[in-house]
Amino acid sequence: VNIVAFGNERDGFSEDNQQPSLIWSYLRRSALISQIDSSLSASHVGNPVFTEYQACVFGNVRLVVHDCPVWDIFDSDWYTSCRLIGGADIIVIKYSVNDKTSFQELKDSYVPMVKKALNHCSVPVIISAIGARKNGVPCTCPLCTSDRRSCVTTSEGVQLAKELGATYLELHTLNDFYIQKYFGGVLEYFMIQSLNQKSSEKMKKRKKTQKCHRVQPPQLEQPEKMPILKGEASHYNADLHNLLCCCQCADVAFYAEDLSTAVEAHKIILCSASQLFMLLFGVRRPCGAQDASAVQLAQSLFALQTGDPCPGPPPCAPPVRVLVKDPAFCSCLPDILHFIYSGAFQWERLEEDIKKKLKDPDKTEHVLEKVKCILKTPGKLNTVKNCKSHQIKRLYNTSLRLFFNTPVLADVIFKIQGATVPAHRAVLVARCEVMAAMFNGNYLEANSILVPVYGVSKDTFLSFLEYLYTDSCCPASILQAMSLLICAEMYQVMRLQHICELYIITQLQSMPSRELASTSLSIVSLLKKAKFHNSDCLSTWLLHFIATNYLIFSQKPEFQELSVEERNFVEMHRWPSNLYLKQLADYRNYIHSQKCHCTVM
Repeated sequence: VNIVAFGNERDGFSEDNQQPSLIWSYLRRSALISQIDSSLSASHVGNPVFTEYQACVFGNVRLVVHDCPVWDIFDSDWYTSCRLIGGADIIVIKYSVNDKTSFQELKDSYVPMVKKALNHCSVPVIISAIGARKNGVPCTCPLCTSDRRSCVTTSEGVQLAKELGATYLELHTLNDFYIQKYFGGVLEYFMIQSLNQKSSEKMKKRKKTQKCHRVQPPQLEQPEKMPILKGEASHYNADLHNLLCCCQCADVAFYAEDLSTAVEAHKIILCSASQLFMLLFGVRRPCGAQDASAVQLAQSLFALQTGDPCPGPPPCAPPVRVLVKDPAFCSCLPDILHFIYSGAFQWERLEEDIKKKLKDPDKTEHVLEKVKCILKTPGKLNTVKNCKSHQIKRLYNTSLRLFFNTPVLADVIFKIQGATVPAHRAVLVARCEVMAAMFNGNYLEANSILVPVYGVSKDTFLSFLEYLYTDSCCPASILQAMSLLICAEMYQVMRLQHICELYIITQLQSMPSRELASTSLSIVSLLKKAKFHNSDCLSTWLLHFIATNYLIFSQKPEFQELSVEERNFVEMHRWPSNLYLKQLADYRNYIHSQKCHCTVM
């Protein structure tokens, strides 16, 4: 039995971070569960995407549970989330009744994704509302949203359950009664239903085979399973953090008022994180609106130091000097920059670092408030009190999409197919090792603003740059994905190469046989390109794909372009096999010799 659980049952503002999860509490306390084993998935910026539990239930039934506390898996890894839901026998959705914002985000953003992934499958869904509703005094902070004052009501939970056709449960506390009797009783009921359904299907197949006593046609075995390509975890924030650590392409330097210390950074990263830095460096927002509080804060914290004009072109220009007026803020600036560059995931760690450095509660609170004001979204009231990492992450967006393919702050221009594409060295160096070597080594590009690009089209190169800036790509077709894969291999960006491989595989798998037989797309040509550009996973998969659809591809002219080694592999793994075709011919001869007729006809 496969169970998939989504959501976080803990209150976003609760101090008890050690509270066990609902799934783990059930597995640990239930008398029906034995031989529990757990393992974490590949980490995503330090946080596990999901925990996998394996156990035995009802004696000898294997139970596999995937507990996904963070809904971000739908944003970062759609393929994994669809695979988990597609293989689930039971789905559990959890939320805290005291976290209205998370519930609203679940309802608006992720429930439609779950519906799409279910695709009208009759999988039982359990919605668990966890916690006792708190009616404390609301926070009077002017930046708190009104949604924080209220809890998630029972009617809202029931309405959500109706939308999904789910069973709604309220668990006021995670004690033995609510976990074993209430939640466990419903869960075990659906487990029994799932087992009965599987047993019934198995018995039907067995009875069907027992009815036939006469000579049966040969059984067509399923084709060999194709190799599975696993996606690579994103290292977007790690790349930007490493850029800060190595100080390559730094174009701004922060100084204390006495010019005793200096901390280097990058305008492009800072401006993508905060409107305050946009104001400081004279970058205009697309909307043109300015937050008066941000202007006041920028003037109170920083001052641009004027000096001699910068000699030479931008690659040779020295960093812009910025004086930090606040001594406490200046002493904590390295920690603050590490926090910003790492994607604002580690707010608790930033708090601890500043507390250790300042050793003064008032100064610590003062600096933390400054950081929150710097990062807040203009024009919105943001929660700045008792924030946790996942809530601070919502206060701002570190995506560099705003500066993609724009001349703002650009210090390099690519010339491709007669057109020019502006870019930023800091982003390119952080995200691509080949470009890091090109711009920092003894190459002509290191001191040039205009860099020619050969061997790739403008649209493909723009898609490649878009991935470097945003960590996402959406190819429009299989051919475009292959072009992007070739570009990714040229610049040694392995994760983008894997994304393109997965896209090509997904598109080919979803293509029906009739379309596959009539398409002008050459699978053999894709195979040749994949091999030439060292895409071993894709080339192996394409060989299996050709072998699995042997009857279609063997009739195409491109089949003759396969090498001897490839042809031998396809013949060895072809489906249906030569043995099956021989058995089928013998069976047909037997039928004609016995003058038997089809019972259906």
